[in-house]
Amino acid sequence: MIDFFREPLELNPQTRAALPGQFVTLPDGVTHYELTGPEDGQVVVLIHGFSTPMFLWDPTVPALTAAGLRVLRYDLFGRGFSDRPPVTYDADLFDRQLLHLLDALGLNAPVDLLGLSMGGAIAVNFADRHPERVRRLGLEGPAGFSTSLTLRALALFVPVLGEVLMSLAGNWLIVGGLPRDFYRPERYPEYTEKYRAQLPYKGFKRAILSTMRHMKMTGLAEAYARVGQQGRRVLLIWGRQDITVPFAANEQVRAAIPQAEFHPIDEAGHIPHYERPDVVNPILAAFFGG
Repeated sequence: MIDFFREPLELNPQTRAALPGQFVTLPDGVTHYELTGPEDGQVVVLIHGFSTPMFLWDPTVPALTAAGLRVLRYDLFGRGFSDRPPVTYDADLFDRQLLHLLDALGLNAPVDLLGLSMGGAIAVNFADRHPERVRRLGLEGPAGFSTSLTLRALALFVPVLGEVLMSLAGNWLIVGGLPRDFYRPERYPEYTEKYRAQLPYKGFKRAILSTMRHMKMTGLAEAYARVGQQGRRVLLIWGRQDITVPFAANEQVRAAIPQAEFHPIDEAGHIPHYERPDVVNPILAAFFGG
């Protein structure tokens, strides 16, 4: 078979043997995850965004485990070292993945969720669909209302054209957009190198295209409002310099979830916990550990 997207490596038991982290087989495929911290600690699940896998939470995990929390982070299907199943990448898939992961790991008590960007939309959908499984909810620059897409990103939505562009220049298009998530991208050269580790594995580009076309990033006002009526504590963090999910969208989230504890983060873009761990980590530890 011709490798249309030119991804030379397979994710299988042999290749995964040399990779870090843990793996579990779920109904839709193998999921790459890490579960750390005291076994009796409250479980906090970290859900990354659109395409950056779970290394995104490297600055966060030590602070949460030090606060006595048990931390679960994982790669969404199609990202990192999780499988890239040949399915539609939509809200249903990501909801099933989280539900099956919690069940497979025996995490039956209500967990806390912290979702960034698209991970925020996944967290809101999960809390909306499975309110009994969620204790507290954290959102960081969450998708659901407003997003900002470049013209080159919009071109990928077009059938056939998107496949051709992704085949010819997919890595350049994807990696080239990473700096816009930061306020000061030059400070984080390691971020791009860590991101590139997932690119050679078959199915990544197809998964990204499918997610762009099928995962709702806007129009989630009703889901947010229902979650806002569930009575749980909610934390909202947003970088003031966020241009990926514009900072002004915080007003729509706060209108839907009036009880949300809101923390705007200065000198931070779309990933404030990565750029300003000195500010964000104490907020997260106090919210989830309190």
